Amino acid sequence: MGLLNRRVARDRGKAARSRAAASLYAAAVKQARAPGFYTALGVPDTIDGRFELIVLHVHLLCRKLHAADAGAEIAQALFDAMFRDMDRNLREMGVGDPSIPRRIRAMIEAYYGRVKAYDAALSADAGADGGTALATALARNVYNTGAETPPAAARLADYVRRAATALAAEPDLAAGRVAFPPPASAS
Repeated sequence: MGLLNRRVARDRGKAARSRAAASLYAAAVKQARAPGFYTALGVPDTIDGRFELIVLHVHLLCRKLHAADAGAEIAQALFDAMFRDMDRNLREMGVGDPSIPRRIRAMIEAYYGRVKAYDAALSADAGADGGTALATALARNVYNTGAETPPAAARLADYVRRAATALAAEPDLAAGRVAFPPPASAS
């Protein structure tokens, strides 16, 4: 295969990964906007609450993609799509250009902090029947509570576990197809 053919094949692969990532991101945002999170599960219907749910769903997707062959490149494209969208949303909300990089950096740090907390909690809960580590992490991040864990956090943790299980069996993530379980049934 000649140099030009290799470059064309690489570009086609990159375009396919970008399309898959865009589709997965759209699905994550759609799921994060599902009314059941805000009604049945009591997630605050605020900019921060919505950000937390987008981060949660994107992380669940990236976690699954990293476990799959060649999924890391799609996971990176998904991460990039999320933060391009966050940049666009900040601009639409009227945030000034000079402060956008600082705010995006803070969002990226928040994302990685949540990834670390959720991964540790999912691992800890996997070892214990009915573990509470995930509910505690969700209470701190999604519900913004201190020492107390509201009952809704335990129901959201149940949803997250169901979503992680469903994603583990999802065969078409690399093609950009995903089906999340409904949030309302976690109530």
